[in-house]
Amino acid sequence: MKALCWHGVGDVRVDRVPDPAILDPKDIIIQITASGICGSDLHLYDGLTPTMEEGDIIGHEPMGIVVEVGGEVKKFKKGDRVVVPFVIACGCCFFCQKQLFSACDTTNPGADLQKAAMGQAGAGLFGYSGMMGRYPGGQAEFLRVPHADVGPIKIDSGLSDEQVLFLSDIFPTGYQAAENAGIEAGDTVAVWGCGPVGQFTIQCAWMFGAARVIAIDHVPERLEMARVHGRAEVLNFQEEDIHNRLIEMTGGRGPDRCIDAVGAEAHGTGSLDAVVDRAKQALKLSMDRPHALRQAIMACRKGGTLSIPGVYFGLLDKIPVGALVGKGLTVKSGQTHVQKYLGPLLEMIDGGKIDPSFVITHRIPLEAAPDAYEKFRKKEDGCIKVVIKPGMDTAQVPA
Repeated sequence: MKALCWHGVGDVRVDRVPDPAILDPKDIIIQITASGICGSDLHLYDGLTPTMEEGDIIGHEPMGIVVEVGGEVKKFKKGDRVVVPFVIACGCCFFCQKQLFSACDTTNPGADLQKAAMGQAGAGLFGYSGMMGRYPGGQAEFLRVPHADVGPIKIDSGLSDEQVLFLSDIFPTGYQAAENAGIEAGDTVAVWGCGPVGQFTIQCAWMFGAARVIAIDHVPERLEMARVHGRAEVLNFQEEDIHNRLIEMTGGRGPDRCIDAVGAEAHGTGSLDAVVDRAKQALKLSMDRPHALRQAIMACRKGGTLSIPGVYFGLLDKIPVGALVGKGLTVKSGQTHVQKYLGPLLEMIDGGKIDPSFVITHRIPLEAAPDAYEKFRKKEDGCIKVVIKPGMDTAQVPA
């Protein structure tokens, strides 16, 4: 089959690789019909994610048609249409029983690597390095899905692939980010980052009762999407002092809930901390640029909540822990427990409460994925969200 493989920093290629096979009776094989390129995939592309190896198949936002079924699978049969969560969970361990699926104790063959880096290991993830289990990812023609009865959700309705695809990651991630923020009716919520996760976080903040949502970014197309689709007040950090504006907009108090949907590659515009972050990352002295996280801590009101869906990898410099403790902030973070949310969020889509396809700006065949990564990274051509459709006619791709 053809699959998108990592070959080094800034180097992903469509290679011919062996087709996946049933390795365990709990597995299914799906033929991919759609797969997203996630902002987290750019961390792989930029070389920030440790334990990647040349030839790793990437991608963790897949859906498709079941073509093979292991002997112990009960929920699915050939021909079923499914969305696959990026988290691989067993459903039986201590953490899965508590619906903490991304903390699954049994599905990560790279657990020792992750324990060395983080103290304890989480679940295996599709297409995301040796530390996360080195499971082949979903930017490919076919995918093996372990623990099938625990992971995928079957799509029985006539909803399009584009409407349900993001149940695999970014819609549940935005929802969990808003949930973790502890939003109460009447709150002002500030969201750093208007990429796809940020867009869904904005949507979900309203669901939890926010009275105001303020979105922060610098890419015009992202800000416009947040304003039009997200009904958010928008701030461009290249044009305004974000801290001062947030304090001013909230009558001197600061936002009640602050959400960092940026993560490891935050941009900054000349501030000393942002300059130092970039220099240290360039010199391989740090994997992360936590400028947005620092801003969120400093801006959040006393007794407020900080939610962190953005991905970080290592030790962060100059985090204002004094402000975090002194203001009594609550912090919640973590990989998304996707399986917990699949049913309820599918009901929202089916009921017409949200159409997640609004974030899609580019649709491409698998062969065009390397160019799409570069376009996405450089934020060219209004690129916010790319969906790969294996088998799509290359003639359908805009020049």
